[in-house]
Amino acid sequence: MDADPVEFPPHVLREYAMLADGMRGALLGPRGDIVWMCVPKWQDGAVFSSLLGGPGCFAVTPTDPRFVWGGRYEDGTLIWVSRWITSTGIIECREALAYPGDPHRAIVLRRIHAVQGPAEVRAVVDVRAGYGHHAMARLREDEDGTWSARSGHVRIRLSGATEAQVAHGRLEFTVGVPEGRHHDLVLEVSDTELPSQRIQPDETWSATEYGWHREVPRFENTIAADDSRQSYAVLRGMTGAGGAMVSAATMGLPERAEQKRNYDYRYAWIRDQCFTGVAVASCKEFPLLDDAVRFVAARLLEDGPNLRPAYTVDGGRVPDEHDVGLPGYPGGSGKAGNWVNEQFQLDIFGEALLLFAAAAEDDRLDLEQWKAAEAAAEAIAQRHGDADAGMWELQPEHWAHSRLICAAGLRAIGRHAPARQGAMWSSQADELIADVTSDCLHPSGRWQRSPSDPRVDASLLRPMLRGAVAPQDPRSIATLAAIREDLARREYLYRFRQDKRPLDQSEGAFLLCGFDLAMALHQSDKPLQAARWFERNRASCGTPGLFTEEYDVEQRQLRGNFPQAFVHAAMLEAARRLADSPPPWGGLNA
Repeated sequence: MDADPVEFPPHVLREYAMLADGMRGALLGPRGDIVWMCVPKWQDGAVFSSLLGGPGCFAVTPTDPRFVWGGRYEDGTLIWVSRWITSTGIIECREALAYPGDPHRAIVLRRIHAVQGPAEVRAVVDVRAGYGHHAMARLREDEDGTWSARSGHVRIRLSGATEAQVAHGRLEFTVGVPEGRHHDLVLEVSDTELPSQRIQPDETWSATEYGWHREVPRFENTIAADDSRQSYAVLRGMTGAGGAMVSAATMGLPERAEQKRNYDYRYAWIRDQCFTGVAVASCKEFPLLDDAVRFVAARLLEDGPNLRPAYTVDGGRVPDEHDVGLPGYPGGSGKAGNWVNEQFQLDIFGEALLLFAAAAEDDRLDLEQWKAAEAAAEAIAQRHGDADAGMWELQPEHWAHSRLICAAGLRAIGRHAPARQGAMWSSQADELIADVTSDCLHPSGRWQRSPSDPRVDASLLRPMLRGAVAPQDPRSIATLAAIREDLARREYLYRFRQDKRPLDQSEGAFLLCGFDLAMALHQSDKPLQAARWFERNRASCGTPGLFTEEYDVEQRQLRGNFPQAFVHAAMLEAARRLADSPPPWGGLNA
């Protein structure tokens, strides 16, 4: 008999924390329920699927049903501490994936601590490989109380569960801890043979703490150092040893209920990785910049003008969209893969050049990576006239944003090129600007989305920020004013006007755009307004401080896959930019 997945139903997204080790991530809810984790890598089948209505969960929950939940990340880490105040005391559970992660083995660390009064928790371990389709089998307890099992292709080992019983194909047990003491649970899930040496909790916790403290800087050059450290930890946790950063830890979480816009973001988007590289470069912190340059350059050298918008973390093709047999998060679906694998998006070449320019600014671009920059510039020359899907993955069009961001990238990388090459790229940028001016300049003097679409679009902030044209240019001034007039509501910004409905009825506010507007206002010498926008959007996160792509302003709910890397990157960059006086030259591309 299978366990009932309704026992651990989904929460609203703002209540989840993420554990991550670079190779994979896990979502943890307020009942101590780990409801999502894929093994061995981000894009592989989930072993815990209850987030999307399937079986598979690892829960540690107070036996007293009357408890109040809270929690926090330890500063600058993805070590989460769940805290439950019960009718008889206070229980904490320290949670992490051992960091840095092993490519084949996930190690889940959970330390139950009786803070006040004795603690008693109920634990359920139900590993279900293949999105819940494979129940645990060959369950066996060793002499030392360690359990081992199989689930499909994965091997499982659990220590610290000496009183566990097998029920409905899963392990269930109760842990009692005296006041002031702690008890460790360690779960290993691997697609290869597990090593004979058992995990030593104290050593593994120490290594994990050291790993995070070594990786995450202090960010004292920002206006929000604590949040900057947390956002950087999120980005670091979503970036693997190969340099690829996934865009989000999850799939199928809806932006709007039943709108069929439920995507799989467990892949490395070129654009998102470039956003992150430029953001950390602005803070003069380089490991994530180097990762981004390494991954993006390798893809460009391999695929050139056929660069795809997204790849698997191994650099492979994103699989076609397919159903994995899960009911889905409420209002969502259980589909993996992504149709972006068939799209052409011109703007990613411009974003790649901006990334390479940020690296060149600090002498972090080697000869092979410079060849990748040349390949990106050549791709723009070849394909700038092709219709593309744009930043928002829309129908093919000659989008203004795509061409403008390519112009910004050419200008930026041209400043680091030999004189002749730099002049050529600058001339190429001028031609792109003239091209957009000829077919996408609205009668009011602002940029419009495309030759056939006169609406304004919040994506048009990015080329202005990156130096396609100066912020003092009348086209920039008119575009900024139009975006604020047509797409801003209560210091939140929407991507574009979908239809005649009020903005908040067609989609959520787009948090990336909100941080972009904060930077654009700062760049335009409006620091007080910039600070208001920054603080408003910074507060649009869940209890653990994690952002999704969209924010439902009316219901104050997070919408979309979780957490969304590029929002954390935008928050980090805005925190850095707003710490300085507005640049007199007006431009954030340096």
